Amino acid sequence: MGSRTIPWLAALAVTLSTTAAQAGPETSLRDFASETVESGVRSVGMGGDGATTGNYERILREPGAASLDAGVARYADTANAISFVAASFTTPPFWDGAALSATALSLRGTDLRVWDDTAPTPLAPPSLGDGSSQEARFVLAKPLLPGVTLGLMLSYAQSQMTLLPFAGTPAIRYETSWLPSGGVGLHWRPDERWELGARITAVNDEETRDDASGLRSGIVRTYDARLGGGWSPWRGTRLDAGFVVRQEASGVDAALRLPSTSFKGFPTVGVEQALVRGRVWARVGLDERTWTTGLSLRARPVTVDMAYIYGIALSRIDEIFGQHNASLLATLRVDLR
Repeated sequence: MGSRTIPWLAALAVTLSTTAAQAGPETSLRDFASETVESGVRSVGMGGDGATTGNYERILREPGAASLDAGVARYADTANAISFVAASFTTPPFWDGAALSATALSLRGTDLRVWDDTAPTPLAPPSLGDGSSQEARFVLAKPLLPGVTLGLMLSYAQSQMTLLPFAGTPAIRYETSWLPSGGVGLHWRPDERWELGARITAVNDEETRDDASGLRSGIVRTYDARLGGGWSPWRGTRLDAGFVVRQEASGVDAALRLPSTSFKGFPTVGVEQALVRGRVWARVGLDERTWTTGLSLRARPVTVDMAYIYGIALSRIDEIFGQHNASLLATLRVDLR
């Protein structure tokens, strides 16, 4: 990237970023694991650009593999801890090189301090909460032309959270019901040096909030669009850059005549360097507002990917659970072939 590119991306991010709407804390809880599971720990560790290293094309490079993902995020200011675990299996190649991946995910947080660092309002009172999220994803990747891959993803998710306001007011309960959700990605790798990709994800939920004023429900929509490119100037080194645009809409907020939509855009930048060819890799990057580092170790048939993230998901959830968090993510993958 040229020296003028990063300032331009940063300026565009500031222009696009708004925080007009915020879905309930149960959908924010889900954001701690969703991008990790969809893009993979390798991609998250080098800046999270799911358009390239994390595009659905990546499952074609991992056929016949099983993996276990785990992660924990801890806040220094509120002592909140949120953890998740996920298991995946990718089929051997079929249908002219296609592969299918299935993933199950469980995420949980208990005794969470919610809205503890934000200005209290009747709709967002400082509270103590327990929440969880369950999700299943199915991804099909299919080569279309030499170097060109199409990926399709279908997802199912449900999330819940119960809040006990510190002021002693009645409990607030959030719950989502599944609506059709998924994604599509296109990846082009003309040679070993270059790659380009685009990915769009649409997540839809029916959100219900039950509190002292009654029961309300509405559709929550989140659209995530990514565009990126990667370049390897020499063997063992990969540079990656892209852009993420995210739109959110909350039907519950709209029913309360509150700001109900938001639109945000952020750059992603990353680099990966092989330390021992074919065995050890190190990574560093910027994912939206989050600084990332990563490491991979391979001793066939086992690969371990790790990432340390400072401020995971802050660009998406703002300060609902606190202002300062650090996360450790890891994947253990076994080639069953």
